[in-house]
Amino acid sequence: MNELGFWKLATAHPEDVALVTPDGARITAGDLLARSNQLVHGLRRLGLVQGDVVATLLPNDAPVIELYLAATQAGLYLVPINHHLAGPEIAYILADSGAKAFVADARFAAIAKAGADEATLSASRCFAVGGIPGFQPYAALTAGTPTAAPADRAAGQVMNYTSGTTGRPKGVRRSLLPFDPDTVGSMFAMFLAMFGIAPRENGVHLVGSPLYHTAVLVFAGSSLHYGHTLSILDKWTPEDALRVIQRDHVTTTHMVPTQFHRLLALPEEVKATYDVSSLRHVVHAAAPCPVDVKRRMLAWWGATIYEYYAASEGGGTLVTPQEWLERPGTVGKAWAGSEIRILDDAGADLAAGTPGTVFMKLGVQDFEYHGDKTKTDANRRDGFFTVGDVGYLDDAGYLFLCDRKIDMIISGGANIYPSEIEACLLAHPKVGDAAVFGIPDEDWGESVKAVIEPATGVEPGRALADEITAFCLERIAKFKVPKSIDFLPALPRDPNGKLYKRKLRDPYWAGRARAI
Repeated sequence: MNELGFWKLATAHPEDVALVTPDGARITAGDLLARSNQLVHGLRRLGLVQGDVVATLLPNDAPVIELYLAATQAGLYLVPINHHLAGPEIAYILADSGAKAFVADARFAAIAKAGADEATLSASRCFAVGGIPGFQPYAALTAGTPTAAPADRAAGQVMNYTSGTTGRPKGVRRSLLPFDPDTVGSMFAMFLAMFGIAPRENGVHLVGSPLYHTAVLVFAGSSLHYGHTLSILDKWTPEDALRVIQRDHVTTTHMVPTQFHRLLALPEEVKATYDVSSLRHVVHAAAPCPVDVKRRMLAWWGATIYEYYAASEGGGTLVTPQEWLERPGTVGKAWAGSEIRILDDAGADLAAGTPGTVFMKLGVQDFEYHGDKTKTDANRRDGFFTVGDVGYLDDAGYLFLCDRKIDMIISGGANIYPSEIEACLLAHPKVGDAAVFGIPDEDWGESVKAVIEPATGVEPGRALADEITAFCLERIAKFKVPKSIDFLPALPRDPNGKLYKRKLRDPYWAGRARAI
């Protein structure tokens, strides 16, 4: 374990290929190490000190990895921002996190500039990969800085923002560990050992999902610290994934069930074209995987499909392919250092087979929702936390999820919270009332549906739906905007104002199992 960790491995084996970029460039460990060292010197020159925040709005490419390695050896917090968000949403995260530096890509110029301007972030602290008006070049961060390791290295952290049911995202913040970066890097590397993944051994990890997602960056970072090469896709398509698996002899990857669904939808002759025999561990999570889909993936890719259940806040459970085949539908047993409890609304433990709220042990490193002690305290119980999911344990301790958060929409592995969208809809002057929920979608699992009660005197119809859609596109991320809108004279509410959302949602799910 002491010989793991990217910085040690890159020093010992600088010629190893650490990164294959989306355009096929191969970056050695030595070059990646030098680049991350330069960034530490550049961020310190900018005035950042231990505990400060650097935020990013970047596509999958080398700069994300460079900044991750810089922040985590400089004692900084890295905040990766979802580049599908709108300008005001980006501004909120920049302000809430207290970002002291912001690095964005030119392809997101409009929302990056809008976010930085609204957050009143100084232009001297904004940097662009490519050109963004008012931003300094990314190269300015490292101009004239040495490639040597910085002094006073300290372990940093990633602070991901996760939405809550109140709509506003919250940063999942953990205390900086009092260990050197090499020790922490080794600890992260050993996370992969839980899945039976071995260090080095010509390992190649395919990054196919956006690196702003918690799990995607965790697996990518852990793979680097394990001595594996990262092969990065900017935009995942099923055939391109197969092409890169064959080209780079990929051994591990992290996916969501939507990707499985799209892979399986390829024509048989296309699937047969590519050699996927190098794969050893395909790890999936983020959304429930239909049993039939997983069986078909196991039939195609063999006993390589591993599943886990966790959240940005922590975790979790793990199930091997062999265990899953014995208990189809399970998301596994508690992994080392974790515990799972199923509690009723009063906080009492429930018997095996009885559904309740899933609570997980916090483990050795606690977290807080940045700037929100009320929310932090609300999801705790006796050293356990919950994200509101419902499930049960069988007699052997295997967890089965019955429901996700009752109103949460899971589309393509992304969690979408209706209350945020409803708040946006209700800001439109022609909307009297609004309800948002998920409806079945063969490709994405769920898509966003809105049912709207027009304001008094407003005529419902296609013109109004188009106007509301355009209104939303200016204020929230495109993936949150309702894909379809229906109108009702009045939404079903009780005398106290509680919305009977199930009355609206359930007809769409009649005869189908919904993972809520």
